[in-house]
Amino acid sequence: MIKKLANDLFYLVLGAFLFALAVNVFVIPNELGEGGVTGVSIIFYYLFQWSPSLVNLIVNALLLIFGYRFLDKKMIIYTIIAVLLNSAFLHLTHDWNIHSNELVVNAVFGGILVGTGIGLIIRVGGSTAGTTILAKIANKYLHWNISYALLFFDLIVVFSSFFIIGAEKLMVTIIMLYVGTKVMDFIIEGLNPKKAVTIISMQQDKIADQVNLIMDRGVTVLQGKGYYSQEPKEVLYIVISKQEVPTLKKIVENADRDAFLTIHDIRDVFGEGFVELSM
Repeated sequence: MIKKLANDLFYLVLGAFLFALAVNVFVIPNELGEGGVTGVSIIFYYLFQWSPSLVNLIVNALLLIFGYRFLDKKMIIYTIIAVLLNSAFLHLTHDWNIHSNELVVNAVFGGILVGTGIGLIIRVGGSTAGTTILAKIANKYLHWNISYALLFFDLIVVFSSFFIIGAEKLMVTIIMLYVGTKVMDFIIEGLNPKKAVTIISMQQDKIADQVNLIMDRGVTVLQGKGYYSQEPKEVLYIVISKQEVPTLKKIVENADRDAFLTIHDIRDVFGEGFVELSM
């Protein structure tokens, strides 16, 4: 438990730092917008020169008072830590900068840092409060994907900055948010992409034997039934890496050219032959 807590705290610190770095190095110097509470803080900074770190802390504290009922105890604690760290890093890195006049390049790197930062925080069970709380609520009750729910709420804030940053900067900001969403989705969903393959064939035994022999992969046999024929069928279920797909296709083709095969993208795989399952 101590090891896991230390690991979680490390990622909370790293995530908050990367997020603050993105805002101070890539977003504000290029007069771009942002989503969520940070976007609101940046708008106030552009209008009144109010400190983004202070506004971020105050608004997130108010949202936490509203949203604590929708979060479990662990998430509340981790979110409070993340908000405090984020505000602290926004203050500490406020004068950091990188000399670059390439607006789109800055937006892309800003999106990468924002997505990585928020993704790390959410992955260990925290949030950056703000629209992340709304995204968590949408995920819990509406079953929305967290990353895309966050993008939806962030876009509401971003479009409100149109009259301040203008159309061109708004469009670049949307590019940055999209990049951040894809990166965040990758971080949250997993770093261990694999393929799940379902095979329906009259030569299922031959295919399973070849998969065991050539690929050294386990095969699960599921019992099914054809709806039209009402005949029982054995369905093979196999999890493999992306690189192993051509080999499996060749095995199926050699055994039964009339086989029905579907391939699905999966993010994380735990268990024997893959990644050890640990809490």
